[in-house]
Amino acid sequence: MTDATTTIEPGTSETHGDLHVLRFTLRLPHPVPRVWAAVASSEGLPEWLAAADPFEPRVGGAVTLRRLNTAPDGQATVASGTVTAWDVERIAEYTVDGLHGRMRFHLEPPRGDHVLLRFTNEFRGDDALRLDCLAGWHDHFGYLVDALAGRPADWTKWTPVRWAQLREEYAARG
Repeated sequence: MTDATTTIEPGTSETHGDLHVLRFTLRLPHPVPRVWAAVASSEGLPEWLAAADPFEPRVGGAVTLRRLNTAPDGQATVASGTVTAWDVERIAEYTVDGLHGRMRFHLEPPRGDHVLLRFTNEFRGDDALRLDCLAGWHDHFGYLVDALAGRPADWTKWTPVRWAQLREEYAARG
């Protein structure tokens, strides 16, 4: 699925009571404007994560993310919230209702031939949800890599097989 030039390193997590903080760092061989458009626009987000409508690109703006893939039970996730940080081509942060909490995309200036994307997700829930989210984000970042390479996700072909494999790997890590 993912571009051979980009490896997605496993995400990490910290837990404080029922608060989980997930972190991923991606090295993406694309210019900042291209990565920014993928993580911070209503045109880019559906190619790898979710439809974004409404999407108001400013602090305090409304955002609703509608997953275009479905859970094993056939349900699609819809999360509404607010843009809580916005610094063009640098930081996009969305805080949404439900299980997804705060999602922060932080782009760092190019380092050689790649941009560094640091992603943080803070949410409340049990350990099973932590593992679900680690696997889910890892899976979606594979779709991000593909979308940036010109191969947006075909959500009609999505299955939970890769997600389940990733979840098992994260569970084995502890």
